[in-house]
Amino acid sequence: MASAPQPGGPEAAPITLPQRLLDSLSDDPESPARVWLAKLPELVAHQLRAWELTLERVPSPGGRSSLIVLVRQADGTPATLKFPAPGPYAGHERAALAHWNGWGAVHLLRDDPESGALLLERLRSAVSLRSLPEAKALLEAAGTVRRLWVPPAEGHPFDSVAARTGKGVETLLLIAAGTWAVDARPLVDEALVLREELSGQAPEHLLLHGDFRQGKVLAGERAPWLAVGPAPLVGERAYDLAQLVLDRFEDLAAGSGPAAAARRRVAKLADSLDVDRDRLRGWTLFRAVEAGLRHAAVGDRRRGELLLEFAGWL
Repeated sequence: MASAPQPGGPEAAPITLPQRLLDSLSDDPESPARVWLAKLPELVAHQLRAWELTLERVPSPGGRSSLIVLVRQADGTPATLKFPAPGPYAGHERAALAHWNGWGAVHLLRDDPESGALLLERLRSAVSLRSLPEAKALLEAAGTVRRLWVPPAEGHPFDSVAARTGKGVETLLLIAAGTWAVDARPLVDEALVLREELSGQAPEHLLLHGDFRQGKVLAGERAPWLAVGPAPLVGERAYDLAQLVLDRFEDLAAGSGPAAAARRRVAKLADSLDVDRDRLRGWTLFRAVEAGLRHAAVGDRRRGELLLEFAGWL
């Protein structure tokens, strides 16, 4: 399961699947994800041959929901070969990248609907906005994300913000019913009320990145910074921007006056991108509570409780 041939080469070039990817997917050997993992070396070998690519290496630790392979195209140009894990949203990244066509995001060079493979322009994966001081990082992030907010294509496959956030409400209520979360119930109730109000009054329906944060913006050649790894959906900008408010929340919590600093961050980002402050505050609170409960539920109580504390500061 751990090797695939280099295109045109007489011998197999070893591909070791990153442990992070193996750990993050189901342990059930019959699950679609595990079946996909077993086929990955074969898929990689096929795609290398079909697109006349030369294997360089598989970066580690890699991602939790996709395999990344660094390759060279036939003319020697570096590129990135990506295999997203199967699932209901597996084709959505391709659709969003194709629609953006390199505007603010990594350029999709080609794709294979059968294998799900994406060939992307090579970015500097070791250099994200997290490498910059916070103020500069937020400025560059704001300039990048505004490019992504465009009307979606006709017949697009993406969920609305209301639909996606609504799917997790029952799970959040179950987590919140746990003994440890009793004190968080008022925040959970507020978050759910805000979700209902904001979802029913969406002022715009734009294509959103869905998981926009500093670590998802990498240095490039044709543009200084480009977004990668979208979880696209359609809705208002405030929902997308909320994730950016939460970025580096641990650093903010460790500073002086974190509550005031959190509210200032909301105001600054909202004003810089002409987003309503109250709507940004509402979506940030919801996303902080949602993320906090989910982190705590999988054993990261410290991070979960800190996110809930952040929500309380808003």
